[in-house]
Amino acid sequence: MKADGILRVTEALRERLKVALASSGVPGTVFVGPLDDADASGAALILFLYRIVPNPSLRNRVHRVESTDPKKPDVFQNSIPLDLYFLVTVGTTQGASEETPLRALGFVIQQLQDDPNLTGPGLSYETLRVTLEPLTTEEASRIWALFPTANYRTSIAYLATPVWIDPLVPSLLAERVNDDQLRTGPKVAEVMS
Repeated sequence: MKADGILRVTEALRERLKVALASSGVPGTVFVGPLDDADASGAALILFLYRIVPNPSLRNRVHRVESTDPKKPDVFQNSIPLDLYFLVTVGTTQGASEETPLRALGFVIQQLQDDPNLTGPGLSYETLRVTLEPLTTEEASRIWALFPTANYRTSIAYLATPVWIDPLVPSLLAERVNDDQLRTGPKVAEVMS
C-alpha cells in the first residue's frame, strides 16, 4: 500500500463495523477517533487506533505486489510492515441502557470472527487479518488514562496486520534467468612453465 495505508485500513474496518451494527439492529454510527472527542457523543461504536508498531517477523522481507504484468510482480525492498492496534468501544446514547451497545459489540465480535480478513479495492486487493487482541487490566487502564474526562465503557482491542507502507517506486530487479544450461568450449591445454 502507499502512504495512506493506515487510513485505508481504518476505513475498511469502520465499514465492517457498520455492517455489524446494521445486523445488530442497533441504531447509530461508527465514530473514528479519540474516545473523549465531542463528535463521538451519540455514536453507537467508537473505533480508535491506539498503537502502531513494526511487524517483527516481516520487517526484513521484501513486499511483492501484483502489477499490471502478471508475470512480473512489483517488488518493494524498503517497505515497512505495520501492526495496527484498534480499540472498539461501545458508545453512549441518550436514554439507552448499556444492553443496547453491548448487543452491537457482540455482533462486531461475531462479524470479525466469522470473516477476519480485510481485502478489496480500497486496500489495493491486499489481504490483512483482523484478530481479537486480549487486553490486560493494566493495558486497558493505560489506554483509558489518555482520556481523563471520558467515563470508562466496555472496550475490546483488535490487531490488523500486516499493513505495508511501500516506497513510491518499486525496486528495479534484474531480468529473470530463463536459460540454465552449462555450456563449455574446446578444452584449452594448460601451459606449464
